[in-house]
Amino acid sequence: MTTTITVEGMTCEHCEQTVEDALRDVDGVTDATADREAESANVDGDADIDTLVEAVKDAGYSAHA
Repeated sequence: MTTTITVEGMTCEHCEQTVEDALRDVDGVTDATADREAESANVDGDADIDTLVEAVKDAGYSAHA
């Protein structure tokens, strides 16, 4: 299953990588791709959306479902 969340505050490739790494560290996530221009991240796996949002916030970015 793929889940898309809104992520605000990414300004460069390093930001995208930070968000992707934070999401990939969540149990149940098999892959994650962040896109700063679209202000979103696509997450594959069966992780809870609230947990994904919290992981992004913990990484220093604004996020919501």
